[in-house]
Amino acid sequence: MFDRFYQKFSKDIGIDLGTANTLVYVKGKGIVINEPSVVAVNQRTKQILAIGSEARLMVGRTPQHIVATRPLVDGVISDFEVTEAMLRYFIDKVHSQTYTFLRRPRVVIGIPSGVTEVEKRAVQDAAINAGAASAYLIEEPMAAAIGSRLNVQDASGSMIVDIGGGTAEIAVISLGGIVISKSIRIAGDEMNENIIQYARENFNLLLGERTAEDVKIKIGSAYPLEQPLYAQMRGRDLVSGLPKEVTISDTQVREALMHSLRIIVNSIKSVIEEVPPELISDIMNKGIVMAGGGALLRGLDKLVRDATAMPISIAEDPLTCVARGAGVVVEDLELLKDVLVPTEFAKIPR
Repeated sequence: MFDRFYQKFSKDIGIDLGTANTLVYVKGKGIVINEPSVVAVNQRTKQILAIGSEARLMVGRTPQHIVATRPLVDGVISDFEVTEAMLRYFIDKVHSQTYTFLRRPRVVIGIPSGVTEVEKRAVQDAAINAGAASAYLIEEPMAAAIGSRLNVQDASGSMIVDIGGGTAEIAVISLGGIVISKSIRIAGDEMNENIIQYARENFNLLLGERTAEDVKIKIGSAYPLEQPLYAQMRGRDLVSGLPKEVTISDTQVREALMHSLRIIVNSIKSVIEEVPPELISDIMNKGIVMAGGGALLRGLDKLVRDATAMPISIAEDPLTCVARGAGVVVEDLELLKDVLVPTEFAKIPR
């Protein structure tokens, strides 16, 4: 009875709790929040100073006693208390026009497919402590497939590759369930590290993480481009210790990224090798759908196409696929309860 009372004042939400960005979908409204998963903490007082976009501006610019950190690493919670504070901030932001004591939303959260039971429990506990009435989990490849408008409950197979900030999720889905999946902790963040390492080894240049990410977005590619691209990298010279600026080309960035890209492509091929013959036929007809921020890397679809000999398509607005998929489930929890991860920590709606 009380749950129904609270639901009148609460807005059920779907959350893509990503390593790099957190997106929040509100039932009946769509995606209303898209902010970096960054929290600034005062180490002396343990006070939360900023969350989201404001905290991201502080990365690399804070005094010693203030740390701007990501509470999620490789798609899982590394700092429980900070994650809880971040979730509470987003839930409160959604319910900013509602009395605090009446905020008890049902929450659907996307998680990587390879997480342990302990990691699942940590996500649910964080959501409950942040003010959710109940927390349901959905695997990110399933949410991405739903958000990409694939018919996941159909008897034919679909294949999704979701490349986020912390993890790359590869899955084959049929009849509302994941047939085969693989989660690797090589994704956008690792690509940024590849660029930082390349600058260190080839230019004696120490780059910041944000600079590396900017270079990746501006000129990063997985396949040779028709027109060459160039970008400026600014950092500290490791020899002199003074500021230094160098120009880098798309060919050099591609060389830096290739180590991570090979791992992703080989993982896709290894999943395909395990797919039952009937489902392979379906995937050959439909092709592989790519989602997540990594899908926006220039030429990645061509690289995967050449490696797998299958048609590749990029989902519409790949950055928001997981959040939109969680949102579809939020809109009708009772109908889509079978796509949720069964856990002992939250009752599946009946």
